[in-house]
Amino acid sequence: MKTIKITGVPEHFNLPWHFAIEEGAFKEKGIDLQWKDTPEGTGKMCNMLREGETDIAIILTEGIVKDITAGNPSRIVQTYIQSPLIWGIHVASASPYREEKDLRGTKVAISRFGSGSHLMSFVHAQNMGWDTGKLKFEIVNTIEGAVDALTEGKADYFMWERFMTKPLVDKGIFRRVGDCPTPWPCFVIAVRNGLPEQDKNIVKHILEVINTYTADFKQIPSIDRTLANRFDQKTEDIREWLSLTQWSQSPMDRKTLETVQDQLLKLELIPEKLAYEKVVLPV
Repeated sequence: MKTIKITGVPEHFNLPWHFAIEEGAFKEKGIDLQWKDTPEGTGKMCNMLREGETDIAIILTEGIVKDITAGNPSRIVQTYIQSPLIWGIHVASASPYREEKDLRGTKVAISRFGSGSHLMSFVHAQNMGWDTGKLKFEIVNTIEGAVDALTEGKADYFMWERFMTKPLVDKGIFRRVGDCPTPWPCFVIAVRNGLPEQDKNIVKHILEVINTYTADFKQIPSIDRTLANRFDQKTEDIREWLSLTQWSQSPMDRKTLETVQDQLLKLELIPEKLAYEKVVLPV
């Protein structure tokens, strides 16, 4: 039995992994897949891949592309979520800011530098016509940290996945003033380079299993209620989320990588574009 470490955010996107692990689907392939939740998000997972703390990460596309460009010894083996991530733009319930345009020049809470909340704040600022060089940041690590920072006035707004943040909106802790969808498929499966070098078939077997689960995921009876119960969501919100979410079973295509790198380069978040083969490893 080969032990493989994998990590991802504790969010609804990753429930297929938990189902597959719980049902022993990877062990049937001789793989002990050990899942670790990383609520800190993509910036933390990039560090985990660099340090060998994980073999695989289910990670935001823009974050891992940026970090590979910065020397992360990993590559993308597949797109995991084909649809965009819808980032909700949130302020504290008592905030004086009522609209997105009011947030110009204020401080944005981010989980850490290199995270999706960090990188997408640049995309949002560009969409709004703001000077991205004037963005100001407060590192909060987790969504709980963002609640504290916004409530205490240490930061003014916070970008996070809209549906996972909605319970905080429903409870009157946050107000959502807008949305910012990613201009590309949002999650990919990244592996540290040493893993396929040891045994390329391991990665292939893992992808075969998870692709079987994601292909049928929406057809699971009462999956909306299961997701709502596990992630403290309203069933109607989960149904909307399911209607907007599309899992992928395919490698990242060249056009998508080009789009991501062009945007990161334009925002001066990467110094150069890398060749497709340096970022993507089709298995």
